[in-house]
Amino acid sequence: MTSTTAAHNLLTDNPELYEARFPDPDRLAGRWTQDCLRRHGAGPRVLDLGCGTGRDAAHLHHAGRSVTGADLSEAMLAHARVHHRGPEYVQADLCGFDLGRGVFDAVVCLDSALLYCHTNDQLDAVLSSCRRALAPGGLLIAEMRNGAYFLGRTDLLDTPTVNEFTWQGAAYRSHTTLTVDRTAQLLRRTRVWTADDGSAPVEQRSAWRLLFPQELRHLLAVHGFEVLELHDGPGPRTEPPWREGLLPGETTDADRLHVVAQLNSTH
Repeated sequence: MTSTTAAHNLLTDNPELYEARFPDPDRLAGRWTQDCLRRHGAGPRVLDLGCGTGRDAAHLHHAGRSVTGADLSEAMLAHARVHHRGPEYVQADLCGFDLGRGVFDAVVCLDSALLYCHTNDQLDAVLSSCRRALAPGGLLIAEMRNGAYFLGRTDLLDTPTVNEFTWQGAAYRSHTTLTVDRTAQLLRRTRVWTADDGSAPVEQRSAWRLLFPQELRHLLAVHGFEVLELHDGPGPRTEPPWREGLLPGETTDADRLHVVAQLNSTH
């Protein structure tokens, strides 16, 4: 590997490639979300924030909910409108949006989307936006990496992991390295893509904010939310994964974090 080129984001710029790399034929994330909504008696109006290709939004729509999918990537939204029809899809910035006041019964934020808000100001902005969008008593459901997992653990860090898959006749390989920026409280990711179609390697860099369970509780409380569930599994990205009938755990030690919080009726 002798050279790399910069790209905005190879996966979000190519939604079909994203779905090939991260297949979810059983709609596990959507089913887990629907289970959370059902168990807590959420109303039908749902905002899927950071909806990506629209798979989870469409699953919730087919489960009988009125769903709006929001994402910053117009490429993702265009794919969703064609391939995962049913929800309304709108472009919105996760780190601060206004889609109306009190117009949703639940806001869903899966796959660490919340952690793309890196600074305290950005986190305050997204939680303020969620509070504005939710009706009193509405739910915020989020699934993300768990900052606490990286306290003293290095098994996911510094050593590249390799994934290979085939898409449209070309073999793709990604080398992904995670490092912790303790000063910024970020988990930084460097991913180098190669393909056997003769194209040059592509290097991408991104990061997630590392939030710790008690820090998350405090942030939610400041913005008027009461935490109903906070646990490390089972969930759609845990091992073993969630399945129907499993109830939330009681620990927050593993590498994923799941939260269900309810907006206080006075807000």
